[in-house]
Amino acid sequence: MKRIVLVMYWKKLDKKLFTKAVPVEREADVLMEHEYDGIRELDNSLPPWWKYGFYITIGASVVYLLYFHVLGIGKDPIQEYQYEMDKAAAQLLKFQENDPGKIDEKNLSMVDGAGITNGAKIYNTACWPCHGKELEGGAGPNLTDDYWLHKGGLTDIYLSIKHGYPDKGMQAWEKNYSPKEILQMASYIKSKQGTNPPGAKDPQGDLYVEDTGTNELNPPEAVNDSIAEIKNK
Repeated sequence: MKRIVLVMYWKKLDKKLFTKAVPVEREADVLMEHEYDGIRELDNSLPPWWKYGFYITIGASVVYLLYFHVLGIGKDPIQEYQYEMDKAAAQLLKFQENDPGKIDEKNLSMVDGAGITNGAKIYNTACWPCHGKELEGGAGPNLTDDYWLHKGGLTDIYLSIKHGYPDKGMQAWEKNYSPKEILQMASYIKSKQGTNPPGAKDPQGDLYVEDTGTNELNPPEAVNDSIAEIKNK
């Protein structure tokens, strides 16, 4: 008995919400006149679920139009992208401000022995194919003499590693290594000055003389010049 009640209830629900089809015994009442290849069409109503779904999409489109284009409350995809980018930039800035390993590019100093050792490891991973195992030069210039294409102060070297010179075949490494690691590499390179390794490449660029009139390895005006050169390259 319970099963029969459920079947009857389902048939009523199906007829009202899902199919709403005309019973077989009444198909003649909705049989359409045209015929194709022996096939005739029944003029049944559209399924209610389809019609209700269509009505819902119409209502949703009106809400969407008002929300995004008339009232301007919502953000379009471009605005969403810009919002996320600004949010990420703010988070990065906050992280950098609170980073204990933060590097002040205008006041760089040589790292300690452990830092130089780590800089050597990074150099031997990323830099030696162009500059040689002993910094003697190869596709890139010799890094042990006093001649530099882009100045040879600690900050100059740091910025050259960070931003690179893509037009001359040197990539920027700032996305591969942290500022601390880049400073370690720059310190390692600086520590190898004057080592004159075997097979050293001939000097390239201009003679660089360290400013001995100050305790700073890179006086502020030199740092600013280097930064300007990087930005304008």
